Amino acid sequence: MIKVLVVEDDAQLVRALRINLEARKFGVETTAEGNTATRLAVMRRPDVVLLDLGLPDMDGIDVIREVRKTSSVPILVLSARHTSEEKIRALDAGADDYVTKPFSMDELLARLRAAVRRREAPAPSEEPALIETADFTVDLVAKKVRRSDRTVRLTPTEWHILEILITNPGRLISQTKLLLDVWGPTYSEHTNYLRVYMAQLRRKLEADPSHPRYLITEPGMGYRFEG
Repeated sequence: MIKVLVVEDDAQLVRALRINLEARKFGVETTAEGNTATRLAVMRRPDVVLLDLGLPDMDGIDVIREVRKTSSVPILVLSARHTSEEKIRALDAGADDYVTKPFSMDELLARLRAAVRRREAPAPSEEPALIETADFTVDLVAKKVRRSDRTVRLTPTEWHILEILITNPGRLISQTKLLLDVWGPTYSEHTNYLRVYMAQLRRKLEADPSHPRYLITEPGMGYRFEG
């Protein structure tokens, strides 16, 4: 059973989410507080977190940062904050998706399922299991990245993007293809998502993120991995 942690202080929305999720055989645990959510993310090990940003005890962005210190669980933000700046802040903090309120339950469930698929998707069997560069090593089977003898923690979305690029060395992957493969057709124009995530990957993997050696941008076209 897929376990979902709902972090939301709107009791009516929590009730609707619980009814819809449990009807589809998801396990559901809820809390209205960010501090409790950070503890539950460690103790209960949910498969997905649905997170409101406007919590009574702490900002949801801070919840994302705290969870990301110990977990790569997919985090889907549910928020009435609809500006691009707020979305980028959430994604930059480590969120995997951002759903603006009000939303349709069908859309939310589709994005939730996509997040689970990204987390569970197996590495392509025809590709080498281990890809090594001078600065980091990627294990496609274990889904682990190591740099300077330490493990680099990636979110499921960061991993999905890296996996697509690294299994197609030297090949230009268009912005549209990355958006479709990682987020789905409703995100085909959200190129700002890619900018945020590529910046995060470079900070984690490149020796000089401002002058990347491996994760290359082709302006207006897409991205490629140079081994």
